[in-house]
Amino acid sequence: MTTKISTADARKNFADIVNKVAYGNEPIVLTRRGQDVAALVSIDELELLQQIEDHIDIEDAKLALAEAEDNIPAEEVWKQLGL
Repeated sequence: MTTKISTADARKNFADIVNKVAYGNEPIVLTRRGQDVAALVSIDELELLQQIEDHIDIEDAKLALAEAEDNIPAEEVWKQLGL
């Protein structure tokens, strides 16, 4: 279960919160006026999210390349944009 903490409480207990996230691998959601506004995650979790995003980007690029017949050469796009 994800812990939720108000931004006001987070300011008061910042060092403890960082330790929970960094060493306890416990993500924490920061709230403001009852609304979720940000999340603190460990470096390991951030790196995993970035790897997943990179993998998705690579798959999207492969799909785009497979549809090469629909692509417009960059020079044509630049010409249309007046560049």
